[in-house]
Amino acid sequence: MLSANSALKSRDFTALWLGQMLSRLGDSIMMVMLPLIVYSLFNSSLTMGYVMALIVIPQVIFLPFTGFLVDRVPRVRLMMVTDAIRLCFLLVLTLLSIYGDLNRMVIYTYAVLAGTMSALFQPAYSAVRAQIFTPDIRNSANALTQMGEQFARLVGPSLGGVIISFVSIAWGFGLDAMTFLISVLSLALLTQSGPPGQKTPGAAKAEGEHLVRTFARELTGGYRELRKHPWLWITILVFAFVNIMFSSYFTILLPWLVKDKLHQPPYIYGLLITANGVGSLLSAFLFGLRRTWHRRGIIAYTGVAVAGLFLVSIVFVSLLPYLVLAMSVNGAMIMLIGLIWESSLQELIPLEFFGRVASLDGMGSIALLPVGYIITGWLTQNIGGTITMASEAILLTVITAGALLIPSIRKFD
Repeated sequence: MLSANSALKSRDFTALWLGQMLSRLGDSIMMVMLPLIVYSLFNSSLTMGYVMALIVIPQVIFLPFTGFLVDRVPRVRLMMVTDAIRLCFLLVLTLLSIYGDLNRMVIYTYAVLAGTMSALFQPAYSAVRAQIFTPDIRNSANALTQMGEQFARLVGPSLGGVIISFVSIAWGFGLDAMTFLISVLSLALLTQSGPPGQKTPGAAKAEGEHLVRTFARELTGGYRELRKHPWLWITILVFAFVNIMFSSYFTILLPWLVKDKLHQPPYIYGLLITANGVGSLLSAFLFGLRRTWHRRGIIAYTGVAVAGLFLVSIVFVSLLPYLVLAMSVNGAMIMLIGLIWESSLQELIPLEFFGRVASLDGMGSIALLPVGYIITGWLTQNIGGTITMASEAILLTVITAGALLIPSIRKFD
C-alpha cells in the first residue's frame, strides 16, 4: 500500500487526509459524548431519538439540492465555510457548558445545525475525493482515508468517554472546535477545488431555456446517472433500511445496554466504539494491500450479514470481552462494504455528476433515519431494550442476506 503508487506522494491527498483525520477525531469524541450528555441531563432514550432525528432531518431536506450546488461552486471553499460555522457554534457550546447553561433547546439547535452543515460538507468532500483519488492511487487513497478515520474512531471514543467521566463536557466541545480549525487550515492548502465554472453536459444548450426547467434537468442528472448502474441504486435502496438498524443500534441501543442493563461507567461505551474502530482499521489496511478486488458484491453483503449476526449475539452474551470482540468484527465487516462502495462510486460516476450522485447516496442512506430513531427510542422505553436490540439486529441480517439473491448485487465484480 505504501509503494511508489501510494497516495502519500500526492500533496493534495496528504493535506486532505491529515486535516480530515483530525476533524474526524473531534467528531468521534462528540459521537460518544452526545448520547452520554443526553442520558446524563435528561435520562431519556426518546430524547436521544429526537436529537438523532434532528441531525438527520436537515440532511434529508437539503441533500437533494446540495449536490447540485456542489457541482456548481468551488467545493473546497464550501467545505471551509461549513467547517468554520461548526467551529463557531462549538465554541459557543463550550462557553455554555462552562456556565452550566446546556438545555434541551441548545442540544436540539446543535443537532439541526450539525445536520445542515453535514448536508453541505459531505457531497463536497466526496466530490473532492473523487477528483484527487486518481486511478493510480485510488485503492491506496481510499484505504488510507478509511484508516485515518478509523484511527480517529479508535482514539476519539475512548477519549470522549474519559473526558465526560473524569474531566468536563466543555473540554470535549473545545477539542472538537479545535479539530474544525485544523480542518479549515488544511483545506486552504489544496490546489484543487472542483470545477466551479465548468458546465455540465448540455448546460450550454440550456442557457437560453427557462431557469426552472434547466434547474430541474440538472438536479435530476444524478438520478439519471444512478439508473445506469443497478449495483449503486439497489445498494442505496437496501441501505436506506439497513442503516436504520445500524445507526439506531450504536447511538441509542448500545449506550442503553452499557448504562441501564450492564450498569457500566461511560468509558465502557467508549471502549466498545474503540473496538469497532480497531476492526475497521485492520480491515482498511488489508483492503489497501491489493490494487484490485473481485466478487465485490458477494464480499460486501456477506460481510454486513456477518456483522448483523454478531449484533444479534450481543443480546445473549453480555460479557465485556465478547462485546469487544463483537464490536471489532462488526467494524471490520462494515469497513469492507464502505471501501467497496466508495471505490465503486469513484469508478462508475463521472466527475461532473459526482456531487449530485453523492447527495442522492447520502439522502438514501439517511432518509428513513429520523423515523427509525424515534421508533427505536419509543420501543426501548415501552417494550425494553433487549427485545428492540434483538429485533433490529435480526431484521438487518435478513435484509442484507436477502439482497444477495439479486443478480446485480451478487454478480458485481
